[in-house]
Amino acid sequence: MLVYIHAAKCVGIEAVPITVEVDITLGVGIHLVGLADAAVKESLLRTVTALQACGFHIPGKKIVINLAPADMHKQGSGYDLPIALGIIAASGQRDIPELGKYLIMGELGLDGSLRPVCGALPMVELAIRQGFKGCILPEQSALEAVDYSKTLVFGVRSLGDVLDILEGRVDVSDLLVWNTQAYRQAMEENAVKKDGAYMDFARIIGQEGAKRGVEIASAGCHNVLLVGPPGSGKSSIARAMAGILPPMSLEESLISSKIYSVAGRAAGKPGLLRTRPFRSPHISASKAAMLGGGSGENILPGEVSLATNGVLFLDEFCEAPKSTLEALRAPLEDRKVTISRLKSKIEYPASFMLVAASNPCPCGYYGEGDRCSCSPGQRASYLSKLSGPILDRIDIQLRVRPVPTGCLIRGAKAESSAWIAARVMKARDIQRQRFEGSGIFANAEMNGEMLEKFCPLDDECKNLLEQIIERLGLSARAYTRIIKIARTIADLAACRDIRPEHLAEAASYRFLDRRNLLDL
Repeated sequence: MLVYIHAAKCVGIEAVPITVEVDITLGVGIHLVGLADAAVKESLLRTVTALQACGFHIPGKKIVINLAPADMHKQGSGYDLPIALGIIAASGQRDIPELGKYLIMGELGLDGSLRPVCGALPMVELAIRQGFKGCILPEQSALEAVDYSKTLVFGVRSLGDVLDILEGRVDVSDLLVWNTQAYRQAMEENAVKKDGAYMDFARIIGQEGAKRGVEIASAGCHNVLLVGPPGSGKSSIARAMAGILPPMSLEESLISSKIYSVAGRAAGKPGLLRTRPFRSPHISASKAAMLGGGSGENILPGEVSLATNGVLFLDEFCEAPKSTLEALRAPLEDRKVTISRLKSKIEYPASFMLVAASNPCPCGYYGEGDRCSCSPGQRASYLSKLSGPILDRIDIQLRVRPVPTGCLIRGAKAESSAWIAARVMKARDIQRQRFEGSGIFANAEMNGEMLEKFCPLDDECKNLLEQIIERLGLSARAYTRIIKIARTIADLAACRDIRPEHLAEAASYRFLDRRNLLDL
């Protein structure tokens, strides 16, 4: 008897349909075909043991299992459950009339229990697009999809739960993910979590110029580089930025949640991500860890993708391997990363805000009186690790000076993150209305056509910008980024048009350009 079970495979952050075909005929042996990797081939032994543990027998005939389409590689352990159901149905041990109406994925334990799988969110989206009645997933994976109400999402713990759903003879409403104990427990844990994971700007004394710069960066999703001596507050400012970013929109949240789902980092967490990601990898991270990678078609997202719609913080920026820094060029410009292998090519979103921090020289004290022990050649060599193309892609460059001792001792008052966040939120609201329906969310994401449409300059602004470009010797890319920053400054000031003072302030954040490299 030939039966069909609907499953799925993730390609990037989208799922594509996979059909598990099981046929039992005269003969001997179990045969698995369809370009399966080692994890899928090992599933046969797991599946057979789990079926026997649940009271089912393995027919003494030839069992052929095909994962279609046969020219697409399949990997992972999520096909255990579809294969087990196919053997049960094809051997006639149970009548499963609802088998073809659901998308089903799950890893089987040897006792018939189910373990989480990656990519639950894209799979539920696929089930909706394909018109399935619902989606059956392990309980911890199904929790990711509690915000979907257009289809039935069942969170199951064992093979027996799945059979109850597919036989349709008993009430299984308690298996809907919204009715499970795991969902109620996860929601209770979220309710007791307290805010305060981010540093408040009120605790950072001084540094008003740097705070202004990161406020502009947060308002327009601009990349920012903080340069200053050790102990000046670079890391604190960067970490406080996470507390002034506005909540994600539904569209942003969906994109980030799908990336975390595919990466296997969302299992057990109910619903979509609500807070913007803040990723802080160590400078020793490899290119594969930063951009994403893996063997064959099992390519997972890297840090640049996990930081999508959030912040990628790289401390000690100039100490990172030069190859890793240069690998950031394409994601910073294209806001996506494409990972190519011999037989596969995967694209992941990478629309993040880069926040980098660096010392001005190897000893860290250049520009602070006579404390620097580095030669001019050492200083130039240190900052030369940041190539022209990388500096072009960093919109805002901030010099962070040590806080005067008097301010620290007297404990001068500083503006809280809540006040700064309110201004950032207003600027982001303006941008959301401006770019509605375009697929982008902030000024930094504008392309050339949008720049002409949303950032017109009058003659006075054009003359000033021409003088700035000639004086600093900036590239065409830096020219467009100055305009984008000026647009964000105008949004913070609630100005409809860009004014000369906005351009002047935007240009002041380009102090690291090549002609002025040593004039810190």
